[in-house]
Amino acid sequence: MDTRKLKYFLAVVDHGGFNRAAEHLLIAQPSLSQTIAGLENELGVPLFHRIGRRVVLSEAGKELVGPARLVMRDLDAAQSAVQALRGVRSGRLDIITMPSPGIEPLTSMIAGFIRAHPSVRLNVSAAFTPEEVIESVRSGSTEIGLAGSSSAIKVPGVQVINLERQPLILIVNPHADTFGPGAAIQREDLGGHRLIASQRGSLMRWLVDDALAHGVDTEIVVEVAHRTSILPLVLAGVGHAVMPSSWAPTAHKAGLRTLLIEPVSHLDVAILSRKEDLTPAARAFLAIAELHAVQDETHAANQ
Repeated sequence: MDTRKLKYFLAVVDHGGFNRAAEHLLIAQPSLSQTIAGLENELGVPLFHRIGRRVVLSEAGKELVGPARLVMRDLDAAQSAVQALRGVRSGRLDIITMPSPGIEPLTSMIAGFIRAHPSVRLNVSAAFTPEEVIESVRSGSTEIGLAGSSSAIKVPGVQVINLERQPLILIVNPHADTFGPGAAIQREDLGGHRLIASQRGSLMRWLVDDALAHGVDTEIVVEVAHRTSILPLVLAGVGHAVMPSSWAPTAHKAGLRTLLIEPVSHLDVAILSRKEDLTPAARAFLAIAELHAVQDETHAANQ
């Protein structure tokens, strides 16, 4: 087995098939198919199931993805280390994030990282639960993960840096703003209002369900998995939305009002990584994350 075969294997995985992978790699599709067949012969197991024109990872293929990414990442790290001697910094950093941490603090951390390391390419993938983030980091599919949870995240064998606590807010539907002039509301004030809710299992949905369980007469009008739809739905007057405070700056730029919901519930945001064998890019990103955590602690102490 050589790194070229692993590179071709990952290209098929990342591009969803042989044709697109061959176009990306700038090689003929039969050549790519022959290389993958050779890799399967070496391993003695099929890596893909061919279903018509589609390919789907086999169980063996799924198991190979993480180790293959580790090998290619280590190769990039070795090349970057040698290039650094000539003043060149390059490479790739794979990150996975849940939606709200993906707005903040990820945006600020990426901006700081790119300013310091403009030649490093970042690849950010999506997850919807802390468990998905943890599994991705543990398997080696990604080096860095951002997760949000109702309590501090603790994972054996994984390095966890607690970044910040985001209070839950209400993004107010401008067509149904009957709230007072203050900056906060009580959960009971949600009574009589229509809400856009996240899917079950999220902290935001828990708050809405908890209010309903305690007799607050509110109505879930839309349940949204893709949270990029939430602000447009609020702007369209569909309903209010309960979200972490990371959404507040974007909501304000869109002309929407936000209110703190009391008693306050927090989304604990943390960054996860393996404890060893990190690439230089990952270590540099964690240094920026640690600085962010210190700044957040200082800000909280001064309030």
